[in-house]
Amino acid sequence: MDRQQRRFPPTDADERTTLLAYLDYHRDTLRIKTAGLDAAQLDIPHPPSELTLGGLLKHLAYVENWWFRSVMAGHTDEPWASVDWAADEDWDWHSATNDTPAQLRDLFDAEVARADAVIAAYESLDAVAVRPNRRTGGYYNLRWIVLHMIEEYARHNGHADLIRQAVDGAVGE
Repeated sequence: MDRQQRRFPPTDADERTTLLAYLDYHRDTLRIKTAGLDAAQLDIPHPPSELTLGGLLKHLAYVENWWFRSVMAGHTDEPWASVDWAADEDWDWHSATNDTPAQLRDLFDAEVARADAVIAAYESLDAVAVRPNRRTGGYYNLRWIVLHMIEEYARHNGHADLIRQAVDGAVGE
């Protein structure tokens, strides 16, 4: 994936098309920020943070799975289901160091595809999630989850900008 392949969101589309285009735009931005790096480069943090680009790939794969597959559709999937999250609540970040670049990219792309299948299964952004909000007991709708994912990517793509520049000097959107 390179910058020329990434599609900018439309300026005159309906709500669903616009939101999903922004989500794809941010997914592609992460792909661009992590493209062409080897295992050592994907594992370089930007102090004082311990975040790495490999960790970002694995974390966002997990977040895609959590919000779309688990919260929205009620599925429990591997490798996430068997993780002892109580032993390491940041397992997704930490375990990325043990994965090859291909494994990280394949996991990310697979979870995005699975998330897209969940999104496509619902005609309306008003569709209600299977799992309730742990804090309020209320239920998320698909619109909220998509918007939350855009926010999640926007924040982490900012991290990816800084980390990538520290790794090899690459800058840009």
